[in-house]
Amino acid sequence: MHLSDALPHSAAALRTALLGRTTEAFFAQSLMGPAPTHGAVIEEILCHGHHLEIVFDDGIVMHTQLRRKGSWNLYRVGEKWHKRRSKADVVIETGEWVAVCFDAASTETYRSFDQHRHPRAGRSGPDISRLDADLQECANRIMHYDNLDATISEALLDQRVMRGVGNVFRCEVLWACGVHPWARITDLPKSSILDIVLTAASQVRANLESPARVTAPHVQGGLAVYARNGHKCSRCADIISISRISAEKRPVYWCPGCQIAGEPFRELDNSDPIARLMDPHPAAVLFMSDFFRNREAPAGL
Repeated sequence: MHLSDALPHSAAALRTALLGRTTEAFFAQSLMGPAPTHGAVIEEILCHGHHLEIVFDDGIVMHTQLRRKGSWNLYRVGEKWHKRRSKADVVIETGEWVAVCFDAASTETYRSFDQHRHPRAGRSGPDISRLDADLQECANRIMHYDNLDATISEALLDQRVMRGVGNVFRCEVLWACGVHPWARITDLPKSSILDIVLTAASQVRANLESPARVTAPHVQGGLAVYARNGHKCSRCADIISISRISAEKRPVYWCPGCQIAGEPFRELDNSDPIARLMDPHPAAVLFMSDFFRNREAPAGL
């Protein structure tokens, strides 16, 4: 099979095995750029031409360009590889799977674009994994955020606010606090913001020594919402959703049933007021609009 045909198949297999999984070991020969942090979660796998990119929740993107005979291979933990380990250019290990890249022309990592990571954007916030971190300072940085229209989801990943919160903890913290991911900072009371910071610090510190992140021990898999879209919420039994925030590539997992604090008002749809009053569901609006538009006029009129 030609490489241009084989790589998309490999990428599909990698997505099935790795997406949402915690990285327990990472190795790359001749790596150009920073390595993903231990315990980073794999969020996205992209394939184009001879190039494959793996996106981690700590903002690191690993890019591999394969030679003509290069390949990505997937093995169960403990399974024998079809090539010697010394030939491996990249090895990513999770609890169940080992992804191995052979014969890569280049391997490099970079950070996904974030305007706040630019050094001129301001100094970094406290590292909440440290016991001496000033959590009140973190809360103050959120309450005095420079973008008044920003959401709490955006602020939590801003390194100027605090360090140590990746996308997994962002989703889990907002669920634990019952806060809507699109809640504007200005719409949240100080008590809620402080609760978010304290919860974030508690979850990050509790997982420092654990390769698998656990924020909800009572839920199978240890996470309340992350990568659980389509499942029932353990708190309210509503269905967990997955969304993306504007320009961000990272998915946000949340529960529409119980994450209601700071929920933004929906814009009123006046496209068909009569149908909207009868049934707010979009399908019902379309049906009733067609019904009124196409009905026959009464006889004699």
